[in-house]
Amino acid sequence: MAKRPATLFSCTDCGAQSPKWLGRCPECSAWNTFAEETPAVGQSEPLLRLSSTTAPTPIDRIETDDAPRISTGLPNFDRVLGGGIVPGAVVLVGGEPGIGKSTLLLQIAQRLTSHGQVLYVSGEESPAQIALRARRLGTLDGRISLYSETSVERIVDAMDKMRPAAAIVDSIQTMHSGRNTSSPGSVGQVRDCAGHLMAAAKRLAIPVFLIGHITKEGTIAGPKTLEHIVDTVLYFEGDKFQDSRLIRAYKNRFGPVNELAIYRMHDDGLEEVPNPSAALISQRSAAAGSAIVAAVEGTRPFMIEVQALVSPSQYPSPKRMAMGIDANRLSLLLAVLERKGGASFLSNDVYTNIAGGLEFDEPAIDLGVVAALLSSQRNRPLPWDLSIFGEVGLLGEIRNVGQADLRAREAAALGFRRIAMPRANVREVHADIEAIGVDQIDQLPSLLTT
Repeated sequence: MAKRPATLFSCTDCGAQSPKWLGRCPECSAWNTFAEETPAVGQSEPLLRLSSTTAPTPIDRIETDDAPRISTGLPNFDRVLGGGIVPGAVVLVGGEPGIGKSTLLLQIAQRLTSHGQVLYVSGEESPAQIALRARRLGTLDGRISLYSETSVERIVDAMDKMRPAAAIVDSIQTMHSGRNTSSPGSVGQVRDCAGHLMAAAKRLAIPVFLIGHITKEGTIAGPKTLEHIVDTVLYFEGDKFQDSRLIRAYKNRFGPVNELAIYRMHDDGLEEVPNPSAALISQRSAAAGSAIVAAVEGTRPFMIEVQALVSPSQYPSPKRMAMGIDANRLSLLLAVLERKGGASFLSNDVYTNIAGGLEFDEPAIDLGVVAALLSSQRNRPLPWDLSIFGEVGLLGEIRNVGQADLRAREAAALGFRRIAMPRANVREVHADIEAIGVDQIDQLPSLLTT
């Protein structure tokens, strides 16, 4: 009688293993990250080889494929990927339930049929259910082959036989490998299945999209090694009860990170927003507390509206709330304003928000947040034709930021005639717009209208 393998516990962050559960990982010091898994038995060979090379080879003797990237047919999505899909790349797409991950990838599958057959594997829906959604989206293309399967070995066999232009797996948490006796979704199964599909993608030069569930904390479910295995990690963000959707790249071996694409959800699927800046500020307000900031995500400029509300507090400890920006950054800026800007918020509740449900963490929005706070507190709006950007230091100085001319050109294209920025950045601007240089935050009140 075969002996049942001993149970192990693995850290979901670093992969460290222990025969017993530990509250804190001895390798990465993370708390409560150990999960139970049953190790595979009788398997010493790797699931798949990445290539036919069986011995170390000098790098200058390795043949490289100069094949161009594969376009998804969605320009903004291609930008997030770094210019298109690299053959053999593995892309992990995560997001909230119901946000539209399956919808997006079904639309991408329809566009990729121009390059050949596309294999769509689902472990959550039947082919009839997927076809029903495809009919609604207008993606009923005979070159999309549906496969309801959860065995990763059978999926790889199908890829070997079909040699599709791309494969989509929905979702990685529902897959299982016969080499691992753990249940689907466990640490070991997610790690092994992702590794199996990654190896097949590299060997066959087939791009593979993996849909990933996320936890209540907002991170992709499963071991952290899942994100290390894949080539690109994309997060699909937004409120599923609104029509705005955002795609961000948090890891990309073949392009820049922090790129951003914006979509609108309609009854017939997702639609790219061709001019995100215009859409984000289309409902801007002329009231006090609103500032238009020239921000940059990756290589793309965005004009965003930063809103602030400063009101008398009814509590002994005033409230501080930040939506779309780091709450600690807001506290820092308020402290600088108290010390260097001649403003006092000790008896005020402070609320800040980036309109449109966006989240930005680049330092260049600091000056816009400060301007919005002063505008709301003094009830004096900023000029309608003024935009702003810059980093605020702890000493109250306005520090220069990168890509100043790119920001200024985006502002000028949307009709802004003036832009306030760090004085050190003024000489970099060649756009047709008036550049106003500021050195200290105490110069900001002069920009407010009377």
